[in-house]
Amino acid sequence: MSQARVYRRSAALLRLCLIMCVTLLSNSAAEGNLNLNWYRKPNIVLILTDDLDVSMGGMVSSGASCVAKISLFTFQFVASPLCCPSRASILTGKYPHNHHVINNTLEGNCSSEAWQKTQEPETFPAILQKYGYYQTFFAGKYLNEYGNKQAGGVEHVPPGWDYWFALERNSKYYNYTLSVNGKAQRHGQNYSEDYLTDVLANVSIDFLQYKSNYRPFFMMVSTPAPHSPWTAAPQYEGQFTKVKAPRDPNFNVHGKDKHWLVRQAKTPMANSSVEYLDNAYRRRWRTLLSVDDLVEKVVKKLEVRGELENTYIIFTSDNGYHTGQFSMPLDKRQLYEFDIRVPLLVRGPDIKPNQTSSLLVANIDLGPTIVDMAGWDVNKTKMDGMSFLPIMTGKANSSTWRSDFLVEYEGEGHNVSDPACPILGPGVSECFPDCVCEDSYNNTYACVRTVSPAANLQYCEFDDNEVFVEVYNLTADPFQLTNIAKTIDQEVLEKMNHRLMMLQSCSGQSCRTPGVYDSRQFDPRLMFGSLSPHISRLRQTLK
Repeated sequence: MSQARVYRRSAALLRLCLIMCVTLLSNSAAEGNLNLNWYRKPNIVLILTDDLDVSMGGMVSSGASCVAKISLFTFQFVASPLCCPSRASILTGKYPHNHHVINNTLEGNCSSEAWQKTQEPETFPAILQKYGYYQTFFAGKYLNEYGNKQAGGVEHVPPGWDYWFALERNSKYYNYTLSVNGKAQRHGQNYSEDYLTDVLANVSIDFLQYKSNYRPFFMMVSTPAPHSPWTAAPQYEGQFTKVKAPRDPNFNVHGKDKHWLVRQAKTPMANSSVEYLDNAYRRRWRTLLSVDDLVEKVVKKLEVRGELENTYIIFTSDNGYHTGQFSMPLDKRQLYEFDIRVPLLVRGPDIKPNQTSSLLVANIDLGPTIVDMAGWDVNKTKMDGMSFLPIMTGKANSSTWRSDFLVEYEGEGHNVSDPACPILGPGVSECFPDCVCEDSYNNTYACVRTVSPAANLQYCEFDDNEVFVEVYNLTADPFQLTNIAKTIDQEVLEKMNHRLMMLQSCSGQSCRTPGVYDSRQFDPRLMFGSLSPHISRLRQTLK
C-alpha cells in the first residue's frame, strides 16, 4: 500500500472519528438516561442500486445473494421509471404528483430549493432522527442534481442526516466529488482509493465500527451500479464474456400497437446496435460484482458486531431498465414491466425467512415501512404509501392490502430538432445514432397497475394528441406484446379511467382506497365530484 494511500485512508478515518466523537459527546447526557425502549429499537439498512432491473435478469449477478434469510417480493414497482422522481418517492413515501419531482433537472424539481424547503423536512430519515432517536448515515448517490450550485452546492446537507457522504450529481465510478458533511472531497481515478462502490463500502464499515452503541441506527447506501458508464472494478473486467441481453419474446420486435415513441423504433435493430446493447448488458453485470462485495462486507460487519439479528436489511433499486425490448436500445422511462419493476429483498427481526410474496408493493411503501420498523405511526405522516411490515411479520393478511397503484411519468424533449434526425422534429430526447429516441415531451403517461387474485392488469393513458391508451393482461401476455385497449370490455375501460383519475388526485390515505379489482368495494361514484377526465396533473402542480 502506498504511503499516500495510507495517509489518505488514515485522514478519512480520523475525520469520521472526530465527526462521530462530537455527535457522541453532544448526546452523552441523553444516553446516560436512555430509556431501554430506545435501546432495543431495531437497526435499519437500506441498500439502493441504480437502474437495476428484475425482469431482464439483473438480479442474477446482483449484490443480494449473500443476504441470508431473506423475504422476496416478486411484484415490487416504482411510481416513476426515472432516477430522481423515483428516489424522491422513496424518501418521501409520496407519488410524484405530491412531491412534485418530475424529472432529473432542477427545473423538474430535482434537488431544487423548492424540494429542499417543502419535501426534505418530511422525508423518512428526518422522521427517524427527530422522533425515533436514530443516528442516521447516508453514502452514495442522492438525487441527480444534488450539489448543483444553484441549489446550495455540496454544502447543503439535507435535514435528517447525522453523517453525510453524498455524490455530487449523477452516478460515476471515478473522477467525482463527495459532500462529506457539507465539505467537498474530490476523487480521481486510482482504483484502490477512488472506485466509488468500494469507497461507499469502506465508509459504511467505518460508520458501523465507530457509531454510538447506545442508539439505533439507520444506514442508507446508494450505489452507482449498475448505472452507466458501467465501469467495472479491474478484477471484474473479464467476467461474463459470453453473456448477452435476454432474447425474450419482446426483444427486437416492433411495438406496432404501442405509443408512437415505441413504434418509431427501427425493427430489426442493426447488428451494431445489438452488439452495443449486449456489451452494455455485460458491463452492467460486472459493476454489480462490486455491489456483491459491499453487501457482503456490511452483513459480515453486522454479524461480527452481534447486530445482524436486530437489523432490518432492505435491498432494492430506483427503477428498472431495458436492453432491446420492442427494439428500444437502452434506457428506462417506459411504462412496461422491464422499466417499472424492481427487486425487493428484506430480512430482519420477526420476518419469516425464505418466503416469497406476490403482493403488490411500490417504492412509495419503503418510507412507511421503515418508519413502522422504527416504531413510528405511519398515519402521523403525509405519506401516500403503506407499511408492508405487518405482512412480513404475519400480523396482517393480504385482504388488508392494496390491489393497485399509480405509475406516472412526465416526458422530456428538446425544443429544437436533432441535427442528425431532422425528420423526427423537435420534442424528442435520448436519441441514438440511428434516430431511435427513448423519450419525448408527449411520452407523458399515467398508469394503474393492478395485481390481485382477479386480475394482473396494466391500464395506461398518454397525455398527447392521440389520447393514446395501452392495456395489458399480464396473466395471458407477460411480455406485453398485445395492447388490448380496443378489445377489452368498455365497462372495464371506464372503471380503470375513473380509478386513474382518482389516484392522480389522491394524497395520503386517499391513495390507499380500494381499486377496481379489490376484494373490498370499489365505487367510483363515491370518489368523484366534478372531476373531468384529464391525464396529466404533474405540470399543473408546478405552475
